[in-house]
Amino acid sequence: MATSSAEIRPTTEQIPVSDPEKENEGVQAVRSSSNADPEPPYSIFTLNEKRWMVLLLTLAALFSPISSTIYYPSLTTLAKDLHVSNSLINLTVTTFMIFQGLAPAFIGSFSDTQGRRPAYLACFVIYIGANIGLALQTNYAALLVLRMVQSSGSSGTVALANAVVADMATTSERGTWMGWVGCGALLGPAFGPIIGGLLAQYLGWRAIFWFLTIFAGVYLIPMLLFFPESCRAVVGNGSQRPPPWNTCLLDRRIKTRIAASTAPLAVPILKHRLRFPNPMLTLALLFEKEASLVLISSGLLFAGYYALMASLPSQLASTYGFSAVKIGLCFLPCGAGGSFAAIFTGTLMDRNFQRHARRLGILVPKGRQRALGTFPIERARLEIAIPFLFLGAVSILAFGWVMHYRISLAGPLVLLFFTGCSTTGSFTVLSTLTVDLFPKKPATATAANNITRCWLGAGATALVVPMIERIGTGWTFTFVAGLWLCLAPALWAIMRWGPGMRAAKERKEREKEEAEKAKEEAEDLERGRAEPEKEKEDDEVGKSDEGDEKAIESGEKAGNRDEKALET
Repeated sequence: MATSSAEIRPTTEQIPVSDPEKENEGVQAVRSSSNADPEPPYSIFTLNEKRWMVLLLTLAALFSPISSTIYYPSLTTLAKDLHVSNSLINLTVTTFMIFQGLAPAFIGSFSDTQGRRPAYLACFVIYIGANIGLALQTNYAALLVLRMVQSSGSSGTVALANAVVADMATTSERGTWMGWVGCGALLGPAFGPIIGGLLAQYLGWRAIFWFLTIFAGVYLIPMLLFFPESCRAVVGNGSQRPPPWNTCLLDRRIKTRIAASTAPLAVPILKHRLRFPNPMLTLALLFEKEASLVLISSGLLFAGYYALMASLPSQLASTYGFSAVKIGLCFLPCGAGGSFAAIFTGTLMDRNFQRHARRLGILVPKGRQRALGTFPIERARLEIAIPFLFLGAVSILAFGWVMHYRISLAGPLVLLFFTGCSTTGSFTVLSTLTVDLFPKKPATATAANNITRCWLGAGATALVVPMIERIGTGWTFTFVAGLWLCLAPALWAIMRWGPGMRAAKERKEREKEEAEKAKEEAEDLERGRAEPEKEKEDDEVGKSDEGDEKAIESGEKAGNRDEKALET
């Protein structure tokens, strides 16, 4: 709601007093009245509880990317042991990415209605089972199928992490938390090849999957014991605790704090029926005007990044003659740049949001969520993304030609840092904007983001090596840089027309809700009319039954009189 700052912030000029002591008393009264806010907070979780939850979310987001990249150093060894070609082994990488995009469409819609904890539990049970099977399998068919299952279990963690952030963080502070959560998804590609290379070299490729099994099992213990339910369809802002089977050890502490509070904390909960997860709800977001532009831009951005990551091992091996361990170490600049950008970008987003709020005279109270309405959330986010997009295009263009001319290794490593930094910065902003546009179903929106990112990335990884062999490294990444620059007009269009498209969508949703409400009221009215008629019919049936009973009794009495007359 846009109002002027003078209307919102009380000052001493509103108190007509002349005595300094009374003036001080008046200022204190105004301050206390302005601080008294009867509205419940957006989330009742404390700052330390949020930090603990985000730490667990960051670790959870590691599993999907690390499961993908930790596998790369052992591809050649697996092909020899299973007696298949390298192209068939590479097919397991492609199918992993396909299911990495598809599986969150199921788990995201489930978690938006039934809770985050059950969804996390399902993901990790599937993931641990798949890793045990991968460590024990002895043929290619089992490897291919179990890699799909492994991807299905691990990929939901990223969508769930973004959803939990949306549950507990308002729009004005969401950027910082999203940045920290994004670190996990970016550290996986950096450390995965190193860990995989060391394990494959010294313990064999089966040790990779045993490592992931143990890692997931150890992580699952604090997740089950100390991670509270946050889904707003289940616990609201956290003030309504979940059923006993969905609780953790922190719930008793949260209940005590709620009981001791004198301020109103509870918010209404919109209950949802348990339904089979419908991935079509996720795919439907791809056909909304504003959402489709954001999702496709995000997907193409990361497709170029995946193409760089997929081509890097072969390029480093052919150009510099590196071993698997040295190639894994060259992924560190990308991970370091991405992690730095995720945290830095999150802070920038929150500050830019506050800058726009001050410019419009909008008060953004801490811990309170306000409906976006006409607030230019698209501009507040994308003003941060577009500079990163241009920096990324320049960096990946320079990287392609540096590798083409075989310049010293320092050049590619520096450019990998800036490419990881700029790509991650843009992607973090677009992921946050996706959650902002769909606050009621953040996991579903993130799942749609995963579909475009992973499926376009799968196509990019399949095409990049043939492109390099045909036109060279320089021209291949020149094409990627040009594709990224073509995204700028789409992002400008979102900034310009996004608020209007969002308003039209919200108007349609309101009309749909009003129509459903009117339908329910009509059904209730019909039900209310039917009940008196039914009662009247029941009364008439009861009266007729009573009349029949009386007639039977009188008949029996007449029969008794006839019998007595005959006896006489």
